[in-house]
Amino acid sequence: MKELQQDIQTGNFRQAYLLYGEERFLVQQYKHKLLEALNPDGDTMNMASYEGKQIDMGQMLQLADTLPFLSQRRILLVENSGFFKNKCDPLADYLKQVPEYLYMVFVEEQVDKRSRVYKGLGKIGRAVEFSVQNEKTLMRWVLKMLSDEGKKITKKDMELFLSKVGTDMGNIYQETQKLLAYTIGRDVVAAQDIEAVCVTQITNKIFDMVRAVADRNQKKALELYEDLLALKEPPMRILFLLARQFRHLMQTKEMLEEGKGQQEIGRTLGVPGFAAKNYINCSRGYDGKVLRDAVEDFTCAEEDVKNGRLGDALSVELLIIQYSARA
Repeated sequence: MKELQQDIQTGNFRQAYLLYGEERFLVQQYKHKLLEALNPDGDTMNMASYEGKQIDMGQMLQLADTLPFLSQRRILLVENSGFFKNKCDPLADYLKQVPEYLYMVFVEEQVDKRSRVYKGLGKIGRAVEFSVQNEKTLMRWVLKMLSDEGKKITKKDMELFLSKVGTDMGNIYQETQKLLAYTIGRDVVAAQDIEAVCVTQITNKIFDMVRAVADRNQKKALELYEDLLALKEPPMRILFLLARQFRHLMQTKEMLEEGKGQQEIGRTLGVPGFAAKNYINCSRGYDGKVLRDAVEDFTCAEEDVKNGRLGDALSVELLIIQYSARA
């Protein structure tokens, strides 16, 4: 990412860029920054966009070979093409002889780093992956958005905020804007503000349900399940997320027994530190064998639903009742 920033700042551009990764907010941000830097005058005559899996490769490459009109650059933006996921020999061959006037920007969701086209682009351009940002980076980003508006927040309340809204930067941005609007006239963002206006992500609702199960609070666990169904969340997705949460709890329990700390657990699970802390606290409510049994039971339940032996909504309810009642 630093090299891409440097290219944009200095104006020393490579002839091809590939932007991809889980953090779609950053992908889109840098797409716009790169295009604005490549085309500061907003020239539409020498700028073309292609999107989707049905792009006519011959037509696109024919345009790429066309000299720009009254300009030094021709720019092609190609989004969600699948060229870097599936075999694409014509593009791989073309990347060996890109005209000096041509600048290509590819924005993709999935990439196969072993492909010819990926390796070919790497020789003449930059492939930039935007991963989910770590806890410290997200906190600094939110803090800057708040401080730019003259507002403060405690670390504890910042952790509460991120635990509710998740790690997707697009969602974090939207929820931060809601907080700024809600706290107009005040210089401190507090826990009650976050609880009042921020929407808890589905995965966090699932975790709250798991925590209620761990606390043997069957009534609350079932109420949370009903809330998820009311939000039109498919039972099979709830089952999948529950299974993942219990797998994380099992892994956390095992790592704690091995003497590993919060940061290492977070890195292994691929979650922020505050989320790892939640897993640690929740895992203490379970015996290791119970967690292993739960992971197996959830896997079996998924199979039973797929094979039609059990209804999807009922299967989740039975598991909640089973594990919230167990001593």
